[in-house]
Amino acid sequence: MNDVDHAADTVSRRSAAPRIAAVIPCFNEALAIRQVVEGFRASLPADAEIHVFDNNSTDDTAAVARAAGAIVTHVAAPGKGNVVRRMFADVEADVYVMVDGDATYETAAAPRLIQRLIDGNLDMVVGNRIDDGQNALTYRAGHRLGNRMLTGAVVQLFGGGLTDMLSGYRVFSRRYAKSFPALSRGFEIETELTVHALELRMPWAEESTAYSTRPEGSHSKLSTYRDGWRILKTICKLFVSERPLQFFSIIAGLLALGAVALVVPLVVTYMHTGLVPRLPTAVLATGAMLGAMLSMVCGVVMHAVTLGRREAKRLRYLAIPGVRNCSSNAPR
Repeated sequence: MNDVDHAADTVSRRSAAPRIAAVIPCFNEALAIRQVVEGFRASLPADAEIHVFDNNSTDDTAAVARAAGAIVTHVAAPGKGNVVRRMFADVEADVYVMVDGDATYETAAAPRLIQRLIDGNLDMVVGNRIDDGQNALTYRAGHRLGNRMLTGAVVQLFGGGLTDMLSGYRVFSRRYAKSFPALSRGFEIETELTVHALELRMPWAEESTAYSTRPEGSHSKLSTYRDGWRILKTICKLFVSERPLQFFSIIAGLLALGAVALVVPLVVTYMHTGLVPRLPTAVLATGAMLGAMLSMVCGVVMHAVTLGRREAKRLRYLAIPGVRNCSSNAPR
């Protein structure tokens, strides 16, 4: 392709409307999925694709979604993280609208979230759930408290001003979707989605959306304690892998402090008597200080590895056009 043809192709792509795809992970949501698909069909452009990824449902989720007009894909590997990995790999679009298939999120807000993404040339817009106070059965107090605690932990460790990290309603650019490794398996995927954006310093925003009750007869698959524990473990793993120097510095500081606390009485005794009567304590203090130094070395080495890995992810991210380069128009 010569320069003239390339320029014409670029102008053509920028003048075209963005390709929008709704991607909906589902597990046993036969009572809710039709409402979600029809909601997106009414609020998104006519040429938008609506994909339902069925994660081994034992009810009629796939059949109901297909009857409602969605493109249904079966994902055998259990867990929402595995579904997200498959969604981003299989679906080709400029804008991805991801939402849980439980009909609790406001599908009518999708054009507003997409517009925010395009206007700000962002890579992620998170639907911040606004509860009307009538959703006790859906958004239990334990879920609210856990969300606040886990979101606060991520903000403290990785920065950002996110207020609803566990929201399942998000809009992504193509360059986000195609640069996201998706290593998590279950509901902890939202944590990984958030940290990926924060670590690569992607532009993102939050947009308030209504949060409603599930359809009568359907039940939440989220366990407050089990999934909360998994999310907490994921935060810790991401802290070690993405902030190794900070993590190992904390370990080194604690070991060094313990070594000093052990050795000070020995030094005082030695200054007065010229003897070291507690040899095991001296050996323990020496070992603790050696452990502190080794921890610092590990932190420095892993920090260098993390920087190289982050640079590789950043280059992959930059190789994909942003949403404005795909289209200069708002969704129709």
